[in-house]
Amino acid sequence: MLVIVGHRGHDEVEGTLGTVDDGAYVVAERGDVERLPVPTDAPVAYVTQTTLSIDDTREVIEALKARFADLQGPGLGDICYATQNRQQAVRSLAPSVDLLLVVGSRNSSNSNRLRELGQQLGVRSRLIEDASELDPAWLDGVADVGLTAGASAPESLVEGVVERLRSLGARSVTEAPGQRETISFRLPAGLARSA
Repeated sequence: MLVIVGHRGHDEVEGTLGTVDDGAYVVAERGDVERLPVPTDAPVAYVTQTTLSIDDTREVIEALKARFADLQGPGLGDICYATQNRQQAVRSLAPSVDLLLVVGSRNSSNSNRLRELGQQLGVRSRLIEDASELDPAWLDGVADVGLTAGASAPESLVEGVVERLRSLGARSVTEAPGQRETISFRLPAGLARSA
C-alpha cells in the first residue's frame, strides 16, 4: 500500500495519485495516520510531497514508523531543502520583526506554510503575490518588516516588494544571513533541446 505525505488537492499529490494503479492514501497529519484503514502488519511505502519541509513531515513520518512494522520511505535528502531553509529563516527572523511578508502564490503549499509559521511565532504575517498587493495600512505602527518568499517565487517579485517598501518610506534594507542555496538543476533533455 502507498501512503502520500502531503496535502490533498496539491498538484504534485494529485499527479502522483493519478499514476498509482491500486490507489493510495494521502495523510497530512498524525491523526490521518491513525485513521488509515490498513492493517499494521501490511507492507507500506510512503512518499512525501517535495515542497514540504522536514519539520512539516517529521511528525507524520514518526507516526507511520510507529504504526507499520514493514515501512519503506525516502531519506531526508529527498525533502525540499529550499522549503526547509526558508522555514529556518522565518524562525530566525520572527523575533525581530513586526510584520512578515511572504511573496508567493496563494496555491503554493510552502508559501502558505511560511505565512502560517510566522503567525505561529506571533508575527502578523501576510501572503502577497507581488508588490501591488502590499497594503500601506499594514505598515501602520510597524518598525521592522521581514520579507521572505516561497521556493518557486522569482527573485524579481521579491525585489519588486523591496522597491515598494522603499517607496512607502523604508529607510534601510538588510539581507539577513541564511543558508545559501547553490544547487541548480539541469533541464530534462527534451526541454534543453527545445530551449
